[in-house]
Amino acid sequence: MKKLKKASNITLSVLMMLTITSFAENDSIVKTAEADTQSLFKDIEYQNSQKLQKGIKYSRIVYGKTSQEADYMVNIDFLTEKEEANKLREELASLGYSSFIKTINERAQDDPEHTPLGYLVRIGPYQEESKAKIIKEELLSKGYKDTKVIFTEEDGEPTTGPWTVNVLEIDPNTFKGQISPIISNDKIPEKETLTSMSKRTNAIGGINGGYFVMGQKDGTEGDLAGVSMVDGQLSSEAVNGRSSFIINDENNASISTVSTKVQLISSDGDKKEIDGLNRAPGLIRGCGGIGDNETNLPKHDFTCTDPSELIEFSSRFGIKTPSGDGAEAVINNKGIVTDIRESRGGTIPFGSTVVAGTVENADWIKEHLTTDEIVQVKKKVLANDSEFSIDKGTGIINGGPRLLKNGKIDIPSTAEGFHQPDNPEFFYQFGQRRHPRTVAGIKGDGTILLVTIDGRKPGYSVGANFKESAQLLKSLGAVDALNLDGGGSTTMTVHQKMVSSPSDSTGERPIGDGILLLPQ
Repeated sequence: MKKLKKASNITLSVLMMLTITSFAENDSIVKTAEADTQSLFKDIEYQNSQKLQKGIKYSRIVYGKTSQEADYMVNIDFLTEKEEANKLREELASLGYSSFIKTINERAQDDPEHTPLGYLVRIGPYQEESKAKIIKEELLSKGYKDTKVIFTEEDGEPTTGPWTVNVLEIDPNTFKGQISPIISNDKIPEKETLTSMSKRTNAIGGINGGYFVMGQKDGTEGDLAGVSMVDGQLSSEAVNGRSSFIINDENNASISTVSTKVQLISSDGDKKEIDGLNRAPGLIRGCGGIGDNETNLPKHDFTCTDPSELIEFSSRFGIKTPSGDGAEAVINNKGIVTDIRESRGGTIPFGSTVVAGTVENADWIKEHLTTDEIVQVKKKVLANDSEFSIDKGTGIINGGPRLLKNGKIDIPSTAEGFHQPDNPEFFYQFGQRRHPRTVAGIKGDGTILLVTIDGRKPGYSVGANFKESAQLLKSLGAVDALNLDGGGSTTMTVHQKMVSSPSDSTGERPIGDGILLLPQ
């Protein structure tokens, strides 16, 4: 890390440019943002729609054209203090590089702060990417380890496009099949491509679903990083207070902030909160849990820790729990404790669950649970702070942040952990830059929109930021909308074939779950 960073104690990584328009909450600004919908998504260059079956329409739409102003920049660093940005400019000038500072003014819609979010130091522009890459390599060799080349159309600055959009439109009154979340390979510690999910379920169409753990350093790989419910069975706890997509057995959808509360009650009446479901203890992706060391609030793409947890495992996890120090109790489907284990890593008998504890929670299992006693596991789901009735057929897919509420752009990035005051660069990178996006929306008449916006493909599709995603869904008629997992996860299938264009260089990314349209 370069000396300037050590002196300023700033360790943020470089990211890309953003739109500088202030995004305030008052009605006049909201009206302006809504008016922008017409300018961004009125110029349709191509549109083709087809009826997949009764109640389902698929559309492919291309908005806008490639900008003639597109070029490349070399981003050196994102800094939170103007003084530090000036020091970096001076340092670069002493090495013979002419740089400039881009002030990042836009903040999250629900952020109470009004000062600039940060300051981006960059070099350019360059019409040819190869020239920008030469500068990047020079600076990397000089110790500027965060240096990156960016395409300006992905910055968030005004652009003419193009946006390549795929839309599945479902009328719940006439579609006779089921809209359902599907977990990869029907197991939590697994990942699977959307095309594979679609083929094994004979799906009519589908999109990728919620956030999930990408690698073992952040927990159980493939674990949903937020709530997951399939057919009325809760298999992953919520990132409490974050918006999710809810679908019932009649294909009626809603978007609500969701929290889960799971409690184990021993025969002696002692109660213990269960921290998580179907994941290795100690690592909580997205936070928003119980007693996490760093924060109990949502914090996206961050892994909180908790050395002492109580985790419940079902057959959805597989045949064996993660091994390690602690204790386990096996509970059959009648609530009877059938076994107490002195360590973790035992089998999950068919029809039973296993409750595993670490540190103090392991001691609690040994002190309060004995074989042949009857215990209770109570599970409660709250939607918008009210207890939610769970029925067979109910599905919940994690996401966030909300994009539209009652017809207005409403993006609570701070409340849902997508703006992090201790890391202001994160909102710039995740919410203001253009990326591939997957979004779910609901029209006023209950019609459901499942939408993908391709991105990271210059000349084909520039992607979208949070605000543009909201504007697009509003232009399609949605009154409520939710951001789902995006980036390399953004995928859509129609008749089991990929119709979107995945952005990962390796092709279609294996994901944690999907939202699929299943035939009757």
